[in-house]
Amino acid sequence: MTVNILTVEKLVKHYDGLLATDELSIDVRDGELHAIIGPNGAGKTTLIKQLTGEISPDSGRITFAGRNLRRLTEPQRSHIGLARSFQITSLFKNFTVLDNVRLAVQAHSGHSFHFWRKVKDDDRLTEPALDILREMGLDDRAETLVANLSHGEQRQLEIAVALATKPKMLLLDEPMAGMSGEDSERLVAHLAKLKSRFSILLVEHDMDAVFSLADRISVLVYGQAIATGTPEEIRSNEKVRQAYLGEEE
Repeated sequence: MTVNILTVEKLVKHYDGLLATDELSIDVRDGELHAIIGPNGAGKTTLIKQLTGEISPDSGRITFAGRNLRRLTEPQRSHIGLARSFQITSLFKNFTVLDNVRLAVQAHSGHSFHFWRKVKDDDRLTEPALDILREMGLDDRAETLVANLSHGEQRQLEIAVALATKPKMLLLDEPMAGMSGEDSERLVAHLAKLKSRFSILLVEHDMDAVFSLADRISVLVYGQAIATGTPEEIRSNEKVRQAYLGEEE
């Protein structure tokens, strides 16, 4: 039996007369990596912001893990397991990589904030933080200041901080943006491992990454989902090719 962890039903959002989200309905199955693609202005980021609670839809319904999100704030949505990588964290550039993840572990676990030295010495925070860094391939950078990381490494760290909140689902909005080819390949490899453990909604322009990672893909055009299917179904959909994929050729 297929179980949906996220269901979006007839979502509508207007901006000064512009219909950014137009009766949008999609679902994400438990444990899948579902990619959202579409041309610029299609409403992808607007959708993500409505899911996280950064903005409110004009109408429609969002259900996550069986709960209606309508009245839940951004922190409440994060607490029940909905994590957007760069939304839930503002990386502390003058702290180390380990410090950043350790603080995220502390915030989610509800530990009271003690003096910094005690936080650094608390194995209850350090051990899980190091485990997450190993998972994201950043353990050898644990004592490096975030300011000294490459752009790609900082994006990896943002996802590591998201993982520290013990999410049920990750919302990733163009994680490969601005990355070198090598960094993109590295992140794709990490996401391929994560998708067996977490539900992931991925908004991404890198079509190679999308088609190698996604279980299903939804295509947004003018705030509507014009198609949803497997990578093979989306590749062969003539309506999709005309609306978006043809721009890549």
